[in-house]
Amino acid sequence: MHWLFFHSPDDIRTPLPLWVKALNFAAALLLISAIFYFSFQQVTYQWNWAAAWKYRRKFIHGWLVTIGISLASLVLSAAIGLFFALAQRSPLLLLRYFSRIYVEVVRGTPLLVQILIFFYVVAQAFHVTDRYLVGILTLSFFSGAYISEMIRAGIESVGKSQLESARAIGLTKVQIYRYVIFPQALRQTLPPLAGQFVSLIKDSSLLQIIAVSEFTLNAQEVNSYTYSAFESYIPLAVGYLLLTFPVSMGTRWLEKRFRYET
Repeated sequence: MHWLFFHSPDDIRTPLPLWVKALNFAAALLLISAIFYFSFQQVTYQWNWAAAWKYRRKFIHGWLVTIGISLASLVLSAAIGLFFALAQRSPLLLLRYFSRIYVEVVRGTPLLVQILIFFYVVAQAFHVTDRYLVGILTLSFFSGAYISEMIRAGIESVGKSQLESARAIGLTKVQIYRYVIFPQALRQTLPPLAGQFVSLIKDSSLLQIIAVSEFTLNAQEVNSYTYSAFESYIPLAVGYLLLTFPVSMGTRWLEKRFRYET
C-alpha cells in the first residue's frame, strides 16, 4: 500500500501504472474539492444562478473574444520575443541598444499604463481606432519583452565549447542556431514560457479599461445587472482555467518530448 501514494523524486523516471496515477490524482482533486466545499458552506449567501444564466450568451461571447485575443497575442508575442532576443545579440549596436531599451521600459512599467498610453496616445497618433487590434498589439509587445529575455537566457545557456565545435565541423551561423542552439534553448525556456503564456491569457482581462468586450468586462456587466457577484465571477474563473490548462499541459508534453539525458 505504501508505494501507491509515495514515490521518491529520485525515481521520477520510473514508470508507474496508469491506475496508480489516476488514483492519486483523484485523491488530490477530492481533497481540494472538500476544502472549497467546506469553505463555501460557511458563507451566508443567497445563491442566484438563475439570474446569471439569463446572460449566458454574454459570457460565451466574452469567452470567445478572449480566446481570439489570446491566440493572436500568443503567436505575435512569441515572434516579437524571438526577434528582440536575436536583436540583443546583433552586431549592429543601434539595434542592440534599441532592443535593450524596449525590454527594460516594458518590463519596468505596469501593463495597465501601457494599455492606456498605447490606445489613447500612440494609436491615436497613427489613426488606429480598432481597440481590439490595439489590445492585441499592446499585449504582444508587453509579453514579447519577457519572452525575449527568456529566449536570450536560453541561448546564452549553451556552452561556448559546443559553439566552437559546431564551427570546427563547418556549420554556418544559421545551421548552428538551427541544430545546436535552438533545440537546447527551447528545452530551457519551455517552463518559463508556459508561465508567461498563461499570464498573457489572464492579462487580457485588463483590456476592459479600453472597453474591449472580453470575458472579464462581460462578467462585470452581468454582476452589475444581477448583483450576483459569485455567480458572475465563478464562471469567469472556470472559463480562464479552461484556457490556461491546455497551455500548461501542452508545454509539459513538449518538455517530455524534448527531454534528453545530460
